[in-house]
Amino acid sequence: MLLSYVRTVVLYLILILVVRLMGKRQIGEMEPAEFVVTMLIANLAAIPMQDGGIPLFSGLVPILTVLGVQLLLAVASMRWIPVRRALCGKPVILISQGVIQQKNLVRTRITLDELTEHLRQREVLDLNTVQYAILETNGKISVFLYPKDRPASAKDAGVPASPQSLPVTIVSDGRVLEENLTLSGRDRAWLGKELKRRECPLREVYLLTVDGLDHVYFVRKEAGA
Repeated sequence: MLLSYVRTVVLYLILILVVRLMGKRQIGEMEPAEFVVTMLIANLAAIPMQDGGIPLFSGLVPILTVLGVQLLLAVASMRWIPVRRALCGKPVILISQGVIQQKNLVRTRITLDELTEHLRQREVLDLNTVQYAILETNGKISVFLYPKDRPASAKDAGVPASPQSLPVTIVSDGRVLEENLTLSGRDRAWLGKELKRRECPLREVYLLTVDGLDHVYFVRKEAGA
């Protein structure tokens, strides 16, 4: 029994490593080849987990082989467009200049109901406002409205936009992230002043962030949390 636990933990850690090596993508953003590899690796790992008679190394060999092939294909797809097209396909235009491309809908097996559903998810109710709709290689649909139907930006309205800066997390759940504190150009003395000003000890801080414009976002832990 103990051996089964150890094998399962080892395979679990190997799978985590494999997924990390494949790159950071959510399931909905995977290309077809990446999704197939993910499913294949999961199935390969399940076999040695369930069958204790299979040596652990023998169970790892096919997993590492699939990973190696995937990494080689990933490098090849980055270098050569034909390989990328073969593995990932290419985007398909579903609406062009306001006209629904019926043949492309049939070719991609997307119904009108599915198309209008995607448009509603993008808060588009009037098809007359859509200039382009493109089915991307990850299965998502990009929608582009006519310029006259797009929401006005601050530039369009002639309104000066406020500058932005990426916030950095300094304290998370009562713990100081020293690397981020240094990255933000602050020190412990600054943090101490901020906490003293809010009359909050470090252990009671749920979240504290700061950006390059000195905007501090502070959240105190709730009682019992």
